[in-house]
Amino acid sequence: MILPSDIQVLVATKPVDFRKQMDGLAALVAQTHGADPYCGAVYVFRSKRSDRVKLLWWDGTGVCLLNKRLESGQFRWPPVEDGLLRLAPSQLSTLLEGMDWGRVSPRAVVRPEVAQ
Repeated sequence: MILPSDIQVLVATKPVDFRKQMDGLAALVAQTHGADPYCGAVYVFRSKRSDRVKLLWWDGTGVCLLNKRLESGQFRWPPVEDGLLRLAPSQLSTLLEGMDWGRVSPRAVVRPEVAQ
């Protein structure tokens, strides 16, 4: 999954009921986390079994929901707590591949001031 480097990725660290769809997850973001589900950030939700993930985001024209289930193995998740965890887009891509996203860290890049 290719995401812009400036997009915000927020992971709900506590498992959610995976029967919830777009509206239910958007309400959960607003009520539980006090965040705006329509700000353009990607919200990541985990299942209790750790083999499923849902992504919710607003693309400017509507709400998008992506579901993924691993056929074998489990996603690597942070410890179960209340709240949101911020990830870099590269870490989200690693998570969705089923790999250990904790081993990926974004590099600080200095933006050039003048074109060469």
